[in-house]
Amino acid sequence: MNGSDDAIAIAHAIRHGEVSAVSVTERVLDEIAQHDGRYNSFTTVTASRALQEAAAIDTARQRGESLPPLAGVPYAVKNLFDIAGLTTLAGAKINQGYPPAHTDAHLVTAMQRAGAVLLGALNMDEYAYGFTTENHHFGASRNPHDPSRSAGGSSGGSAAAVAAGFVPLTLGSDTNGSVRVPSSMCGLFGLKPTYGSLSLQGMFPFVHSFDHAGVFARSAADLSLCFEVLHGKPFTQSNALPARAARLGGYFEQGDDQSLAAVNAVCEALQVSKTVELPEVARARSAAYLITASEGGNRHLERLRTQGTDFDPLVFPRLVAGTLVPATWYVQAQRLRRWFFEQAMQLFADHDILIAPATPCCAQPLGQEEMDIQGHRMLLRPNMGMFTQPISFIGLPVVAVPVHLPGQLPIAVQLIGAPHQEANLLVVAHWLQQQSVCQAPVVRN
Repeated sequence: MNGSDDAIAIAHAIRHGEVSAVSVTERVLDEIAQHDGRYNSFTTVTASRALQEAAAIDTARQRGESLPPLAGVPYAVKNLFDIAGLTTLAGAKINQGYPPAHTDAHLVTAMQRAGAVLLGALNMDEYAYGFTTENHHFGASRNPHDPSRSAGGSSGGSAAAVAAGFVPLTLGSDTNGSVRVPSSMCGLFGLKPTYGSLSLQGMFPFVHSFDHAGVFARSAADLSLCFEVLHGKPFTQSNALPARAARLGGYFEQGDDQSLAAVNAVCEALQVSKTVELPEVARARSAAYLITASEGGNRHLERLRTQGTDFDPLVFPRLVAGTLVPATWYVQAQRLRRWFFEQAMQLFADHDILIAPATPCCAQPLGQEEMDIQGHRMLLRPNMGMFTQPISFIGLPVVAVPVHLPGQLPIAVQLIGAPHQEANLLVVAHWLQQQSVCQAPVVRN
């Protein structure tokens, strides 16, 4: 048993003495050492800490103590989470000069209390500003389904580590789509919960208005359990499928044939025939861009002035542009945000779940600058999040579910809910996995 097994299965085996936490951890460390050179998912491996945490689990079991829900389960976190004793890189060369974190991030502490074993920190776009994890300082994270292609971003390392079978769970962050885009690229289940539902304490910030913590997994059940652990309490979950679902049309129909086919497959399985539209989605996305650029640029203003040459060249000009956004534009964008939220809530008066593509296409080759979507050439890096950004704009919970069409790379579909309705989304994701509509197989090394 190793990191390619599901988290629930690993915890069950350790709890019943079928395998030790230390042996699982040693196998995972060996897998990472042998194979992560292909994918570049980890920036730091915390081997000593992992073995100590695993040994503590084994000792507790030998004493007959009750073990926590994720006992001995290996996991890793995006390198913007504080890990005691390590410098929090946030994908940046500049941060390498900062002192190590004194304590773990709140969510890392929550995972430790649940018995999970921390294997290390994972690669990302610099300061979480990107959708491809082509990091000029630490190298690109590569997609385990095809190492010549992007793993998505900005949590690309988090997705690659799960898809490669190193660990069954990782934590990432999602500001404009940074969990859902890598989930789509790497064929994983991903959760972006309701804005504000998970603590951001000890996470290097990007955009206060949109930052979320999120989770990657290969099963909806693992995703659900991990969210309960991070949230700090179990949530009521019915076994009945929510009956009121609709497909988002209009703006969300701009993806390529594979993107649309994935949505069709999910809608057909759920017997969804109704299509609804959100008004002014393109304008909402533009407003999200303004807020992202403005808050991101303001946060890094002093670094931009004094250490400009140390920034990733893919990130520096975007942050500089953000410092030039007029305050009136920012205020108007925040006003539109409230209006757009109210429009979405009107849809949720009649529907429990809205279904939309996660990305306009599957993973593209590393270094590619443009993509062709329905005959239109568009810049790749900013537009991979064209379907996720409008949803982040109003903080709605989303579960990304992976669809593997015959002969195609994976791609994901968004299950979108009203605030704090994660349970509904996870029930549907679990059902789709049971029906084999949505699967997240390990890429064997």
